[in-house]
Amino acid sequence: MNAEENARIALTIGPVLYYWPRDVLLHFYADIAESPADTIVLGEVVCSRRHEMKTADWIALGRDLAATGKEVVLATQALVESDADLRVLRRIAEQGEFIVEAGDVSALNVLLDTGARFVLGPHINVYSRPALDEYASLGALRWVAPVELPLAAIGQVNAGGAPLPTEVFAHGRMPLAFSARCFTARHHRLSKDQCEFRCRDDADGLLLSTTDGQPFLVLNGIQTQSAAQQCLIAERQALLAAGVSRVRLSPSSTRFSQVVDTFDGVMNRGERVDAALISLDAMSPPGGLANGFAHGRSGLDWSAA
Repeated sequence: MNAEENARIALTIGPVLYYWPRDVLLHFYADIAESPADTIVLGEVVCSRRHEMKTADWIALGRDLAATGKEVVLATQALVESDADLRVLRRIAEQGEFIVEAGDVSALNVLLDTGARFVLGPHINVYSRPALDEYASLGALRWVAPVELPLAAIGQVNAGGAPLPTEVFAHGRMPLAFSARCFTARHHRLSKDQCEFRCRDDADGLLLSTTDGQPFLVLNGIQTQSAAQQCLIAERQALLAAGVSRVRLSPSSTRFSQVVDTFDGVMNRGERVDAALISLDAMSPPGGLANGFAHGRSGLDWSAA
């Protein structure tokens, strides 16, 4: 096995996409601080009405996590809708302590204006080498590939050597779309501005099924997710071949520390993939596992290695 095949694949914990109570969040991150995760992305990226944690709270939490040796990244919202959202974005850009993850290309002007160190989040559409080279020239430190981009396509972007460190969304319900409307509020026949924070009732989003009872999508406020969880734990060699150096694990409400340990075991300690898949499938919420996007197929498809 050559040096590249022996390389450590870094583990990034993505931002919590759901509306969890403050004490639940703090307990979650206390557990993650003791995990083998390398990087932790903090911040509210879905809905600005969620107010359990303010920007100052995220920064304070970031300092605590950084003191444990973790790299901390502060994320911006994927959909900036108001002047208030823009002020929060600028506050994150100006804090200066932590790298910032751009939730959308609309954040880049503010980040460049403030001189912030930044990475490209998964909702910035990078589908070609010229596009990635352009972002690299602007100062991006790494990129998170769009969740629907196949590994072969990522390899083409990185052909001849990756211009930026590459991260791939490797586990969790896939973020598919955002809307100015709140689908959770609409489901409960409430307006967005009078939503009663009903998304707080669904720790992993509100599951939607097809007419024949098959889990299909998840409503998470203004965000739509897949019901199935992306799972690329069996793709270590394909990830390395595509120039990927880190994988992103998206938080869920139960047994997530075990998910992190399982990924680290397979990616970096040579543990068995088949046993890991059995474990992850048993921990999966309704919807099961999927890896179709990684192979250029329907996102909900699953093929065992």
